[in-house]
Amino acid sequence: MKVAVIGAGATGLMAARELQREGHRVVIFEKEDQLGGTWVYDPRVETDPLGLDPNREVVISSLYFSLRTNLPRHLMGFSDYPFGVTDNGDSRNFPRHEEVLRFLNDFARDFGLGELIRFGAEVVRVEQVDSGKDQWVVESRTSGVSSEEFFEAVVVCNGHHAEPRVVILPGIEKWPGRQVHSHNYRHPEPYQNQVVVMIGNGPSAYDISREIATVAKEVHLSSRSPDVKVSRLGNHHNIWQHSKILCVCEDGSIAFQDGSSVHADTIFHCTGYKYNFPFLRTNGIVTVDDNRVGPLYKDVFPPKLAPSLSFVGIPNRGLVFPLMELQSKWIASALSGKLLLPSVEEMLAEVEAHYKQMEENGIPKYHTHVLDPIGFEYQDWLSAQVGLPPLDKRLKDMFWQLIMCVISQKDGYRDEMDIDNLMRSVT
Repeated sequence: MKVAVIGAGATGLMAARELQREGHRVVIFEKEDQLGGTWVYDPRVETDPLGLDPNREVVISSLYFSLRTNLPRHLMGFSDYPFGVTDNGDSRNFPRHEEVLRFLNDFARDFGLGELIRFGAEVVRVEQVDSGKDQWVVESRTSGVSSEEFFEAVVVCNGHHAEPRVVILPGIEKWPGRQVHSHNYRHPEPYQNQVVVMIGNGPSAYDISREIATVAKEVHLSSRSPDVKVSRLGNHHNIWQHSKILCVCEDGSIAFQDGSSVHADTIFHCTGYKYNFPFLRTNGIVTVDDNRVGPLYKDVFPPKLAPSLSFVGIPNRGLVFPLMELQSKWIASALSGKLLLPSVEEMLAEVEAHYKQMEENGIPKYHTHVLDPIGFEYQDWLSAQVGLPPLDKRLKDMFWQLIMCVISQKDGYRDEMDIDNLMRSVT
């Protein structure tokens, strides 16, 4: 089967490897001039620091210069291709971003994936051909020249870290300060002597707040958690924790729901990203509504278009690299006929049941693709589909320890955790 893969980041490379192993003929379309996707560091930032201007020149990468992985390399490899230490590279268990890119380049080289990639080919349209059978047209643009090519299946792997998602704050239209999204952060120096209010409590907010605090006058963290109390973080003389922002004012002040307020120079959004597929035309079969991509059966297949259209890398959180490998194996096997999907009706019913359960549990729509970080039910389900054993419980326990370090905001956990000893205990 002839299959188009959209994107040559980590997800696209893994999807291509598994498709090729199943005997499919693969073409990878990559907009940039090198592989790696979001793991390619780009010192440029966008002209709109919030990333909301539709006419801005989009910068794909969201990496900041000092970024290190928030998972150890032991949990970022693939089942048959571990993320090892390279000569003259960063040997730490939580290496810098350059090591991840090197790992992906080595992976592509060792499995002959480079020859499948069309660099500089921006996909502008993916649409099903009205021919009564599964056939898709992929329109791409290279150096201003458009071309069309037909495929029997398309796997979407364009990532979801390029379209910032921001919080709209009451009074923001008159607030005189500056706003920026973490997508456009590279170095701390622009925040010298500033008072910065940072929204978010994920890994990016954790890392960037500490780095900015080395040069800023003050850093104030804002969290939606109802249990947050105003407090200065231990070991940091100039970082404070606050509750959710109540409003921002024309005099430059920011009021929090806990009753405190500060005058700030910058509001910094560490608020995640939107899913965006501007090239995909499905006549409304697949939509993005409040960051819910749907309907998707098990976050991979749109039931009415399965298996000829699929997505890799939609789930948020979890063990991303092992997860994308399992999704890719499932897709490749489904396309080769080795695995049969449920009927369209059954898949749609399961998706609707999932949505209903979310609603009953009070989970907002925009969390549709956020995995339970400690449940692993989804990953184990995928493993069973492709005939692999579930992830070792001790590895799950190690991942949970990492989650707790982030939740407790334990500084220095990357260098203090004895990962090698933990790994010895699970092998």
